[in-house]
Amino acid sequence: MAQAPTLDFAAFVAQRKGDRVGGGAETSGHEYAYISDKQMRAAFAHTKPVELAVSAMVRTFKSVMRGQLLGTAVKVSERQFPRIHKLTQRCADTLHIPVPQIYIVSNPQMNAMTYGTNEESFIMVHSALVDHYSDEELLTVIGHECGHIHNDHVVYLTTLHYLTRMASMFVQWFAYPAVIALNAWARRAEITCDRAGMLCSKDSDVSARALTKLALGSKKLYEEFNLDAFLEQYEEGKDSMGKYLEAFATHPYLPKRVLAMRVFAESSLYKQAVQADNQAGLKMNEVDDRVRALLKGDA
Repeated sequence: MAQAPTLDFAAFVAQRKGDRVGGGAETSGHEYAYISDKQMRAAFAHTKPVELAVSAMVRTFKSVMRGQLLGTAVKVSERQFPRIHKLTQRCADTLHIPVPQIYIVSNPQMNAMTYGTNEESFIMVHSALVDHYSDEELLTVIGHECGHIHNDHVVYLTTLHYLTRMASMFVQWFAYPAVIALNAWARRAEITCDRAGMLCSKDSDVSARALTKLALGSKKLYEEFNLDAFLEQYEEGKDSMGKYLEAFATHPYLPKRVLAMRVFAESSLYKQAVQADNQAGLKMNEVDDRVRALLKGDA
């Protein structure tokens, strides 16, 4: 029986500490990243269930999925969908990362995701997103996915995807401690990458619209959508039983994410990135404190 290649997790962590991908003037060394995301990633290096799950899954799954995409999806390039390729280049330039490979996947569900390893990543964009989103909104989505690459999220996203969707029931049960830890981290990672999407689009209103379209999925309703009324759902849901189900999700509820984006839009970091007239704003520790309260339902 062929031996599946494994990822040397300890060597991977050591390498990433000394050889960071990205950074640059726009991000000031990943200053935009949500502090709880960074803290949990640092803890993963010492979390045995996560280490074992990553070591066993990532490289094999990456090669299998990439081969499947080449046979079932459409690879974006300068010759294939050059408009989307240019949007990807803009996001990569903003975050100072190599231009990632994008595949368009035929799927009616509006979604995008990033898998692989941090050294070799690929982004999957569902065709429904292209149908429903403007170029400016796609910048937010692609920027969000580039944020996963910029912040070394990809190996964990790949592992979590495998453990929750592809693995046998036995493997899922065995890896349950890793799944719980990765889910908790993933909700925090989404906050980081919503900020990356905002830095790429440089328009907080466009970024909010791109996110809220996920809650609708209907072109007939977009023009009637009332963002303020939608955000009021946060207050209604704070004391409901639904908040406990969120603990098992990989993404925070959408009203929380939009509210967290509004807080980031008040930061001096974001205002400087978009060259706002008044660049005075919140410090990132103030932003993170407010966002932490939002995510807990205490704001």
